[in-house]
Amino acid sequence: MIEEAISQIFGIWYLIGAALVFFMQAGFAMVEAGFTRAKNAGNIIMKNTMDFCLGTVAFLILGFSLLCGAQGNAFVGWGGHPLTDFAGTDWSTFTFNLVFCATAATIVSGAMAERTKFISYCVYSFVISLLIYPVEAHWVWGPDGWLTAMGFHDFAGSAVIHFAGGLCALIGASMLGARIGKFKDGKPMGIPGHNIVIGALGVFILWFGWYGFNGGAAATSGLQLATIFATTTVAPALAACTVMGFTWIKYGKPDVSMTLNGALAGLVAITAGCDAVNVWGACIIGIVSGFICCFLVWLLDYKLHVDDPVGAVAVHFGNGLWGTLAVGLFACGTETMPEAAGLFYGGGFHQLGIQALGLLCIGVWTGVTIWLTFFCIKKTIGLRVTPHEEIEGLDKEEHGLESAYGGFVFETETAPYADVEVAIPADSRTPVVEVRDAVPARKVAGEGDMSKVTIITKPDKFEALKKEMDKIGIGGMTVTNVMGMGVQKGQKHYYRGAEVESRLLPKMKVEIVVSEVPVQAVVDAARHALYTGSMGDGKIFVYDVNDVIRISSGETGKDALQYED
Repeated sequence: MIEEAISQIFGIWYLIGAALVFFMQAGFAMVEAGFTRAKNAGNIIMKNTMDFCLGTVAFLILGFSLLCGAQGNAFVGWGGHPLTDFAGTDWSTFTFNLVFCATAATIVSGAMAERTKFISYCVYSFVISLLIYPVEAHWVWGPDGWLTAMGFHDFAGSAVIHFAGGLCALIGASMLGARIGKFKDGKPMGIPGHNIVIGALGVFILWFGWYGFNGGAAATSGLQLATIFATTTVAPALAACTVMGFTWIKYGKPDVSMTLNGALAGLVAITAGCDAVNVWGACIIGIVSGFICCFLVWLLDYKLHVDDPVGAVAVHFGNGLWGTLAVGLFACGTETMPEAAGLFYGGGFHQLGIQALGLLCIGVWTGVTIWLTFFCIKKTIGLRVTPHEEIEGLDKEEHGLESAYGGFVFETETAPYADVEVAIPADSRTPVVEVRDAVPARKVAGEGDMSKVTIITKPDKFEALKKEMDKIGIGGMTVTNVMGMGVQKGQKHYYRGAEVESRLLPKMKVEIVVSEVPVQAVVDAARHALYTGSMGDGKIFVYDVNDVIRISSGETGKDALQYED
């Protein structure tokens, strides 16, 4: 009776663990949304919703059979089809493995954020859950997986989930290319996320869910579960402390977003050996994972020029690899692994070699299959959105969502776009008006030989406008952020199928006073920079200026506008 009761208790805990892992989807969504820009927040939420939903479909169709089917072999499972065998399916195993599968798929989203087509994301996320993850997971967690039979140890997925998902993220981000403005003359430029509070909330949700992630499969004893909880707490704490100290020393101030990533790095690293190491081992694993996180962020930015907006590659790929190898170093002898197999505990290099072999095999399978997936997508429907769509934001261009934040207004980022020529594709934005209608100019008559040109346009057009002004010799201007709304109907926007009423939107007012440069040249340059072929590109007003007085010298007229070199 006691044994049966204990079995029932751990069976219920198994499903509670699955629920905790599912809740991690919210954590991933918050981290990714917070560490990227506001104009893409709705797209981020949509992707993190659909990778689980699409993953469920894929897992039902084929993924569960490939992972858990007992009629297969050591390399691929088969049988136990949940769609056709309801009574014979172990639904606890199905649910638990499904939420892990969704985690592997969602890792890729962050590294490829802000410039990936939504349809392309849906396709590769589906393929990961349908084929790529189930096969390599079967090698470790399947009924007769060949890596486990060799002695490979990955208790909760440092290799199976995080290393594999991080490798997919690395290959995807490399093939996709960097966001516009991320690199300038080979130097990485910071593109801050719009809400560090949401990002931090996501990290805490993930940390909370990780107790189910690592502890959900603990079915031996309460002591085993307690030690797993302990190592899952210590490693991320030490990793976060390490990153905080490192960034404090290197940059003069502790970096918030990097420290948050450090905590996640520690969680990833301890996942493989959370049941096989003691607290000292967890401390060392966490400290090393913090340094690995910092190093890989630097390596991707400064040497490899791979743009990863949320640090997914550094957190998951780098520390999935490290955590898997760490089992071969720190496995000290526990209920799960009774023998002290770690190199530092007298186990020699045998376990370390098996861990390395497992990583190599999982890496080859995952790398080849995801590269082929991305390659096929790139050659057919395409991986990346157009520059225009990227600058406007994926919320608007991919989902028809003006803003994910309703009545809130965020500062519009303009800096990254100075050196980018944005072509408006004819198939998606056929010009509906002439340039003189889209960017009208109005002349207000007056006296004098100086003129003021006032331009009202969208904030994200500033760098394109400034670039055109530089070409014609305009070096001075006054720029003001304002709110406005045009009289034309413009493009309709819908929310939940209902048309959204017009409202005040962020605008930019640029004022330029000219004397030597022809006014028409300024107007033509502004129209060239602002014109997209749609109503609402902006307006230009031209006024005569009676006089100008420079405060510092008292000079007036044209002299007040001239500056010596």
